[in-house]
Amino acid sequence: MSSQVLSRQSSAVDAFVALLQAHAVATRELSGQLVDDHGLTINDYEVLLRLARAPERRMRRVDLAVRVFLTPSGITRLLDGLERAGYVTRLACPSDRRVAWAVLTDEGLAKVEEASRSHFAQIEELFGRQLDGDELAALAELLSRVGSGEAGSF
Repeated sequence: MSSQVLSRQSSAVDAFVALLQAHAVATRELSGQLVDDHGLTINDYEVLLRLARAPERRMRRVDLAVRVFLTPSGITRLLDGLERAGYVTRLACPSDRRVAWAVLTDEGLAKVEEASRSHFAQIEELFGRQLDGDELAALAELLSRVGSGEAGSF
């Protein structure tokens, strides 16, 4: 491939590279703060938040895996740690023995509420350093178009 081809990028490629870089910076900073402040990884937090927002604070484990983009074995490992911490419990489906639910415990709800207070403030601070309210609204709208229809939406 010639260096000329490598030096030219479309606007779409530029946008994608910027998205990857912004994601890496935000994830590294916010994940580190969650671990330091609350002992939760960003994946732990996302699972707890999704369960807190789910009807009856529960989801089928397989659906949860899809929503957080983890494999079945990945969600099992993550939930095992949250179960040991007392934040999540497993519930068997009475009508289908193949189905298992992840259920947020009262302790898990308290943990995600506590973590959310500081985590949301840290998100506001991180994004607010660089963008004003109109820019944040535009960014959210643009990114939602790229990700529309994906299972991972809240």
